[in-house]
Amino acid sequence: MQTSIMVHLSNIIIPALIFYVIMTGLIQKKDIYRSFTKGAQDGVQTVMDILPTLLGLMVSVGVLRASGFLGFLGEFCGRFLENFPQELMSLFLVKIFSSSAATGILLDIYKEYGTDSYAGLVASITVSSTETVFYTMSVYFMTIKVTKTRWTLSGALLATIAGILVSILIAGRIC
Repeated sequence: MQTSIMVHLSNIIIPALIFYVIMTGLIQKKDIYRSFTKGAQDGVQTVMDILPTLLGLMVSVGVLRASGFLGFLGEFCGRFLENFPQELMSLFLVKIFSSSAATGILLDIYKEYGTDSYAGLVASITVSSTETVFYTMSVYFMTIKVTKTRWTLSGALLATIAGILVSILIAGRIC
């Protein structure tokens, strides 16, 4: 019964939100179409502004992963931790740069260890509780033209490390 309600609610929420925005615009006598096209134009301009950064990040992560360097780095770091899956170290490192590459590693961990295994749980929690630090900083800071990041990188990396450590602790308690 509750699942049925949630399914219907999730099917209705986006159209209801769109309807609400349109009705609000009509009530306030706004030019809805012009606002929509202006927003779409601004969105395209934003994409064009961040495209070089996105391409650079995607190519560099692809090269590092294809060359085996990230795997090597993960194995190297994993040797210092007993009984700790080395693929998790690769996931931790890749997640800082690329969420899509991290998702690929996550699927590999699921195939090898299973979704309910310790490695699968740590990987799932880590992917959902950490951020792609360099991607996010480069895209957002480039978009708003921030040149001095101050403590952003160190704070973001500290938060990522905290997310990784907490995911290890939570998964350890579950298993």
